[in-house]
Amino acid sequence: MKSYVTNGSIPVIPRLLLNAGIQFGVAGLGITIVCILRKEPFTQFGLIKRNLGKAIVQTILCFLPLIGYVFASGQFEGYSPFSILITKDVLESNVPVSIFDMALIVVVWGFFEGFNYAVVSEKINKRYFSKNVWLDYGALTCAIICILLHPFNTSFWGIVEIITTFIAIYGMLIVKKRTGNAWGCVFAFCFIWNAF
Repeated sequence: MKSYVTNGSIPVIPRLLLNAGIQFGVAGLGITIVCILRKEPFTQFGLIKRNLGKAIVQTILCFLPLIGYVFASGQFEGYSPFSILITKDVLESNVPVSIFDMALIVVVWGFFEGFNYAVVSEKINKRYFSKNVWLDYGALTCAIICILLHPFNTSFWGIVEIITTFIAIYGMLIVKKRTGNAWGCVFAFCFIWNAF
């Protein structure tokens, strides 16, 4: 699939639609179906105005170790939000196509990827509730899943990346739990996770 998605001789729209379909299927379709079937509005999971600024600022703080890791390990190549495998091809395409494609990237890789963590975490916490303010089974599960779904290694920098990724995702979800606002999760995946 990666060779198809990155093949520049194929038009960008089918490559992006395939990639977005798989990504949405992993981080969006399930929560959307569950919310529709159970008649649960997205606002129930923290897409609200209350504590918006606090949620975003605290989420950024949780991602600072991961950002520091990117710089310290020499992986920083510039700041580019919504950077996925074919963002460059999308930006080089014609204006109407590039606008549609970038909107799709924002929705799938920004909104749904971040919001998916908030919903999954809350669903797990309803089933396995912890009275300890710092122990959160939903955040723990989501952080472990995030680490396992992305490539990692066991070198020194690989271990640092695992630890900082865990801090970022776990922290982001603790912030969501404490503020009641999931926009920090969405912000992180729009402007931090795929941007560095």
